[in-house]
Amino acid sequence: MENPTRHLPPLSRLKPFEAAARHESFSLAAAELGMTQTAVSKQIGLLEKELGTPLFERRNRAVFLTDAGRRLGRVVGAALSDVAAEVARLRGHRRSGELVLHCQLCEAFYWLMPRLSRFHERRPGVELRVVSSLNPLTETAEAFDVAIQTSGRASGSARLAFTAADDVFPVCSPALLSGRTRPLTPEDLAAFPLLSHSVVPQDWIDWRDWFEGVGAARPRRLRTVPFDSYPLVLQAAVAGQGLALGWRRTTEGMIAEGKLIKPCARDVHRPAELSVFRGVARDPHPYAEQLLAWLADELAD
Repeated sequence: MENPTRHLPPLSRLKPFEAAARHESFSLAAAELGMTQTAVSKQIGLLEKELGTPLFERRNRAVFLTDAGRRLGRVVGAALSDVAAEVARLRGHRRSGELVLHCQLCEAFYWLMPRLSRFHERRPGVELRVVSSLNPLTETAEAFDVAIQTSGRASGSARLAFTAADDVFPVCSPALLSGRTRPLTPEDLAAFPLLSHSVVPQDWIDWRDWFEGVGAARPRRLRTVPFDSYPLVLQAAVAGQGLALGWRRTTEGMIAEGKLIKPCARDVHRPAELSVFRGVARDPHPYAEQLLAWLADELAD
């Protein structure tokens, strides 16, 4: 039987390409990998020559993925992430008695922490450690027992336990709408800066998806303000810098406190927006299932 890996490009070309595709930048890929920008560009050029197709467009000292590059980036990124996750699993060692919950930073800070005392009341004495991250599960080097992240993000070999619904709607500071009649229509939103957490790949809903989800035409002229993390988007919204997309579970506390309001009556229901995973350790923590059951109760609508 023919070895299916014999036709693969060298890893020395795939790793620079994956980093450059993820950042859509040769310089950021070089910084991440400890290479020079010239070396990254050379390896990608060799890969393009071998494949016979351009993977990036090079314009005005910037690079942009082609359709072929975007497709290959998803495949290579998922494959390398699976390898990294399995290596982390093999290397991972949990401290004695410790139950590890990996959670996206926003959900950890805004949703999980206000509720965590209820788990300790249910399971007193359990040593629970929360690990928060902006990155998908495949980019964590630490073993975990249970994890929560947005559905659709790379999860590697983690085993899906269940999904939970959420609703997505615009939020802003009350001061931003001072003197304006509410509720706003989707068309009215074009008058404000739209704060956005832009990532590659865009593995959660953004403004384009929201307009489509509520059945509204996307306004022709939008002032989109990109940020590299969702916590920054929320803080900018609280500071009155524009409108942000708010996830109900993440923003309900700030809405209750009056820091944010819902200026528009429209929302997009996402029936499986959050995914909860089991870890892949050979010796699962004895309280992992109890943590999963508690999370299922808390996430139930």
